Amino acid sequence: MVSPVSGLDLNELGLSVPVAEKKDELGQEDFLHLMITQLKNQDPFKPMESGEFLGQLAQFGTVQGLAGLQTSFDSLAGSLVSNQALQAASLVGREALVATSRVSLDAGEGASGALELPTASNQVRIQIRDSSGQLVRELSLGRQNAGLVPFSWDGLRDDGTAAPEGRYSFTADFLNGDKTEAATTLVTAPIDSVRFGKDGFSVQVRGVGEVPFSSVREVRNAFTNAAADETVAAAN
Repeated sequence: MVSPVSGLDLNELGLSVPVAEKKDELGQEDFLHLMITQLKNQDPFKPMESGEFLGQLAQFGTVQGLAGLQTSFDSLAGSLVSNQALQAASLVGREALVATSRVSLDAGEGASGALELPTASNQVRIQIRDSSGQLVRELSLGRQNAGLVPFSWDGLRDDGTAAPEGRYSFTADFLNGDKTEAATTLVTAPIDSVRFGKDGFSVQVRGVGEVPFSSVREVRNAFTNAAADETVAAAN
């Protein structure tokens, strides 16, 4: 005689009937079904109020519209980030003018950059110091107009000898009337890499380190600059 199969045996065999999950909330389709059922069963001479159903349906439609709009915005944001990443990647190898006053240099290696003058001045100078704060070189730029004023250091000390390898700082000041005021310095160096983060992207600048892209004032073509420097050197 064959023994009956219990519910436990069915569960073990994977043949039990799945139990439908109970929903705690009603969706838009549920409200629409209830409203249609109400309309079918109401007394035509005493119609029931359906305003609440219509209001709920309108709310569901608004929520769905907002959800669709959010999805569209998310898609647009993702597209913008991808486009920004492609544009940022093209910066690698280019020269960046970065708002900084410090840079690491090899022995005898020069540096270039600019300083920002808020007003015209009859006397502008830049002092270059080593990591210990010792004055290495002072450059006099004379009279300059307001704006970005370029400068270049050949990597030599005041006595004409090559400066050793190390980290150097640049400080600039200018004469404003009878007062000496500080000016913002910027250094030019190649971009070695680009790093992406949740708040945007930053660039790794050679000799300077990682800086946010907001610190970059200008990006130049390094090959064009090198060719221009060779032309100037040949002319001299």
